[in-house]
Amino acid sequence: MHHLQCILQAQRCLGWGPLASVSWLLLRTCRAHSSFSGTACPGPEGQQEDGVRKDFSSRLATGPTFQHFLRSASVPQEKLASSDVVDPPPYLTVDELLGRQRKVYLETYGCQMNVNDTEIAWSILQKSGYLRTSNLQEADVILLVTCSIREKAEQTIWNRLHQLKALKTKRLRSRVPLKIGILGCMAERLKEEILNREKMVDILAGPDAYRDLPRLLTVAESGQQAANVLLSLDETYADVMPVQTSPSATSAFVSIMRGCDNMCSYCIVPFTRGRERSRPVASILEEVRKLSEQGLKEVTLLGQNVNSYRDNSEVQFNNAVSTNLSRGFSTNYKTKQGGLRFAHLLDQVSRIDPEMRIRFTSPHPKDFPDEVLQLIHERDNICKQIHLPAQSGSSRVLEAMRRGYSREAYVELIHHVRESIPGVSLSSDFIAGFCGETEEDHLQTVSLLREVQYNMGFLFAYSMRQKTRAYHRLKDDVLEEVKLRRLEELITVFREEATKANKTSVGCTQLVLVEGLSKRSATELCGRNDGNLKVIFPDVEMEDATDSGLRVRAQPGDYVLVKRSACPSRSLMLQASLAYMCSSFLGLFPGLTDLAEWLWNFASPSTPTSPSLG
Repeated sequence: MHHLQCILQAQRCLGWGPLASVSWLLLRTCRAHSSFSGTACPGPEGQQEDGVRKDFSSRLATGPTFQHFLRSASVPQEKLASSDVVDPPPYLTVDELLGRQRKVYLETYGCQMNVNDTEIAWSILQKSGYLRTSNLQEADVILLVTCSIREKAEQTIWNRLHQLKALKTKRLRSRVPLKIGILGCMAERLKEEILNREKMVDILAGPDAYRDLPRLLTVAESGQQAANVLLSLDETYADVMPVQTSPSATSAFVSIMRGCDNMCSYCIVPFTRGRERSRPVASILEEVRKLSEQGLKEVTLLGQNVNSYRDNSEVQFNNAVSTNLSRGFSTNYKTKQGGLRFAHLLDQVSRIDPEMRIRFTSPHPKDFPDEVLQLIHERDNICKQIHLPAQSGSSRVLEAMRRGYSREAYVELIHHVRESIPGVSLSSDFIAGFCGETEEDHLQTVSLLREVQYNMGFLFAYSMRQKTRAYHRLKDDVLEEVKLRRLEELITVFREEATKANKTSVGCTQLVLVEGLSKRSATELCGRNDGNLKVIFPDVEMEDATDSGLRVRAQPGDYVLVKRSACPSRSLMLQASLAYMCSSFLGLFPGLTDLAEWLWNFASPSTPTSPSLG
């Protein structure tokens, strides 16, 4: 890969981003280093396709030069805004960018943003003529949408590539050789290592390069490796309507922004997804309207720092709104001004369909002004559940993490949130064993878990990532066995306190969105309540709240009222002893409290008894 090293050196000298785009490398040099030539099978079809490959390769060999790539690198992203193929590269025709009904198999790893990215990537490929398959064996293209947040997540992908080698080898000499691609954060972080270590990988596409997938796959068809890991300052895929990967889904993710400016010392996200940029409000509202028309009952607004959303696309609002941080919180960057903020977007989204639940994740505690909290309290269809990532209970560790707040400021925010939104469900993230964490620091995190009593939690042992501030300035000096021991202690305490917190709602009536059958029993249904906790209840006929004389079975997408009867300690799932279906609750009742009171007065003694856990 001598040519690759030369290109990388040139990019560093010219001040480009990390392997911004290897288009020129693909055109002029990769062919000589490809491990797979894609030899066609004998016969008329094979000979014809082989001729096409040779013709394509000959045009590739005399195609654009390095100077062409330099000129192209400065083209503004707006010129590439359309997800349809309009103006192909000079070495390709429109026909060559078409998928010709090749079948794509997609696997998603990591966070909710990757789920949404999968839907975006599939939307782009579908428009180019590719077909979707759920059968790995019949796939012509396998794309892994990857995560780099921790070493374990990356190791999962390396293991998966090893598992796919046999299938890749088996298809090596077929008429349509199997192509394997790595998409997302791991492609962005480990681009050179993947190309050098895994010759079986045909394409790499970073989080901002999904529009380029048709071209990358076309280049790969000629037997070359192809990559685009250019990070963008403005790509939001605002004009791409994600295609739901599950036809029976009752909820959807809607990406409202990409990237992160916080630069926490432990976090790789700013280096794999770039800096913050937000979609225009209008494009988000249009997507939510379409989802409502499709019958979906819940949307989750997504962003790496979702509540720092800021739409500056409309000039008249650029100086209209100032930045209001939570009290006692600060930023690691120059505070931005103007634009339409998250409170405005949340207000507009919640008005589209009063019977569609609205959630959002993942927020930063610093961006919770009173306007957002008041809106959550007032709107019935905005879920009373907030994720407040703490990461540590020690102010000293929080400072090393560059979180922008102390333990005291965080606890004050917790109290303010609970005062503003009575009955709110809280969740959080915690890291065990961060650089320099002492036993006293760990005990302070334990005490924070006990003090707050979160309803849900996501806890992990620290995994150092290259390129982060911690990698360059701190020492990963907590032994692995100590990290794991502390993590286990945090998990134990969290479960104890979450059980206490969740027991307070036993006996209460809750509204549940039905998702489908329970995984453990075909006689039970599962769904999620307002606090995003899973609820299990019997799949039996129940009275329809809109017609007391009608008995029906609940279906995915229905709202069901249940009385909570138990709270298991480990799974944090719920049991239901009382269930009534109410498909249009917000259209009939002024508020959820009134509805619960109505149900309680209406309840029949013949209501089914509590089931077993799902």
